[in-house]
Amino acid sequence: MDRVIVAAFPGQGSQTPGFLTPWLELDGARERLERYSEAAGVDLVAAGTEWDADAIRDTAVAQPLIVAASLLSWQQLSDSERGAFGGVAGHSVGEISALVAAGVISDLDGMRLVGARGRAMAEAAALAESGMSAVVGGVEDQVLAAIADAGLSPANHNGGGQIVAAGSLTGLASLAENAPRGARVIPLQVAGAFHTSYMESARDALRGAVDAIETVADPVLPLWTNSDGSQVPSGARALDLIVHQVQNPVRWDLCMASFSEGSVAGLIEFAPAGALVGLAKRGLRGTPAVALKTPDDLAAARDLLAESAH
Repeated sequence: MDRVIVAAFPGQGSQTPGFLTPWLELDGARERLERYSEAAGVDLVAAGTEWDADAIRDTAVAQPLIVAASLLSWQQLSDSERGAFGGVAGHSVGEISALVAAGVISDLDGMRLVGARGRAMAEAAALAESGMSAVVGGVEDQVLAAIADAGLSPANHNGGGQIVAAGSLTGLASLAENAPRGARVIPLQVAGAFHTSYMESARDALRGAVDAIETVADPVLPLWTNSDGSQVPSGARALDLIVHQVQNPVRWDLCMASFSEGSVAGLIEFAPAGALVGLAKRGLRGTPAVALKTPDDLAAARDLLAESAH
């Protein structure tokens, strides 16, 4: 693979109150978001501009809100600019944004899928009290051992010295009290233990939503999967992995390793951006990265694409 720019799409937890407001000032954005709202079954205009942090933390709201924002910002680039990317990847729910960007499914099918995913995962999370905590720093083997000793699972291997533990609230409290040497344990504001066996009941609902998609194509851009960091050539396989991932770990560390092996020239993270650029600064040291937080950042994204082209 030549030196390329990667389009990266963020996962749950990236949203903040009112973050969609500047994007809705762009031509056609409000109308597009209203269509996305109908498809996902959530009032995304109100959620992205008016609702408070607690309201948009709800999994059934947060997931479609994040994917809608990513797609709104993606659509602000021209066809030729989108085609200049050397590949796409998403973190957790961001994989649905990546599917749309890669041409596997339409944007409306993506919004219907993420609406179903958010509802199914919210219902699964309500069955038992569980949560997630980020473990930052420490020696990886010792961190993984401490997570296991607390009866937890490593739900996200994020790279850059960050692993997210998930499971029971008592287990998370135990991990915090017995943090591995050199590591910090930071509770995350999420509703459940995502990407673990706690999400098993969400699998069937997600499978049904995937099977309801009538038009599926193979990716027109290289598409990396959170399953193992490899490229997925088949659209049908990419959707199967979306179902698989709901109760299995996110391997963003392996995605970044694949970017490195492919001589990535830069990374552009779409709205609501920041988290993946932060991980890239540690896991892809020296690689230029742009976070599209507001429309004002589009110029920097275009500059990076232009530099890569030359």
